[in-house]
Amino acid sequence: MKTHLLLTSNFPPLHDGIASWMSQLARHYGDDAMLVSLGSEPGQGASDARQSVRIDRMPIPRARLRNVPGILAWARRAAILAREHDVTFTWCGNLKPPSYVGWTLHARMGIPYGVILHGTELLQMRRHGSGLRKRVIARTLLGSAAVIVTNSEWTRTMTLELFDDLKIRIPAERVIAVPLGADLDRFHAGIDTSKVRAKYGMNGGRWMLSVGRLVEHKGQDQTLRALALLRDSVPDLRYAIAGSGEYGSELRALASALEIVDSVNFLGHVEDDELPALYNVAELYVGASRVAVDHVEGFGISLVEAAATSLPVIADREGGMPEAVIDGVTGLLADPYDPASLAHAIRSLLDAPALAARLGAEGRRVAESRYSWQRVARDLRAIADAHARGARA
Repeated sequence: MKTHLLLTSNFPPLHDGIASWMSQLARHYGDDAMLVSLGSEPGQGASDARQSVRIDRMPIPRARLRNVPGILAWARRAAILAREHDVTFTWCGNLKPPSYVGWTLHARMGIPYGVILHGTELLQMRRHGSGLRKRVIARTLLGSAAVIVTNSEWTRTMTLELFDDLKIRIPAERVIAVPLGADLDRFHAGIDTSKVRAKYGMNGGRWMLSVGRLVEHKGQDQTLRALALLRDSVPDLRYAIAGSGEYGSELRALASALEIVDSVNFLGHVEDDELPALYNVAELYVGASRVAVDHVEGFGISLVEAAATSLPVIADREGGMPEAVIDGVTGLLADPYDPASLAHAIRSLLDAPALAARLGAEGRRVAESRYSWQRVARDLRAIADAHARGARA
């Protein structure tokens, strides 16, 4: 059986958008056609046991696969897998280090590869990649790829602009946007919320929700400021923040300074099987990510998960977010740098239940028509099949 190999640095038990993306891609690829290759991670045993895909883990911690000895070891293991499983195409789930390994398989065994770009690495290349050595590496890794896939049209445009800036000559038709998705069978309205409410103390009040790592560019700080502006006019409004990260202490200090501690619930990491019920607790979803120096939201999986749950969504006007949220149709767009803009959008939905319901219903409809993981995996597999070794021209 022909196999497509996925090399990735992000995969469960990691809890981030790229890890979820890679897991869903492998799960829905179909016909047991994908084999996942990656490094070791604490907690991998229980996590891998829950997966329904083929996984081959290196006995090397993920972080050590970023250095030269780790990359060489990964390349050797990937070559063994390629021979044993008749690999005809390789997907690199991250630019570095997986594309080093993908390039090696291509150079030594003639296996075509594709690179998946998420947005943040493009900002980092733009800031740090102007030197000759880094430009040569980027030209080699990306220029040798059979195809480059981005997670939104915005990321695709940024990719082409960066290639032009760095004089990386790659035909535009080799850069393809494949917007991401949600698990529509898991994320939907009507799920019992009693256990989640009891566990996280979310009984009573009107809840808005954000799900994501606690990092500065995700914008939870601006949502806290918007909540403070609404404190007097909507005293029963509550804000649940699901996720963990290095920015958590700053967010807690900000909530204290704004005197809204009693209205904010820092949930910490929420297990995947609890997320569908958590979305059902909320009245609206807020994703206020903004472009930072080295970070950007190329699309926003949580926005689509919220829409699939029939929640009206508030997002910002930067990055790939406007592609995931259609302003006035599935949600509202606001200025992520202006808490008053966020507060106005939030109040607009709280004060107009009929509008909120209409946006939520349309969000579910759009998710069903455009944003299923089945469609994402089908698109990626079709691209790989077209470029696979031995494919007919």
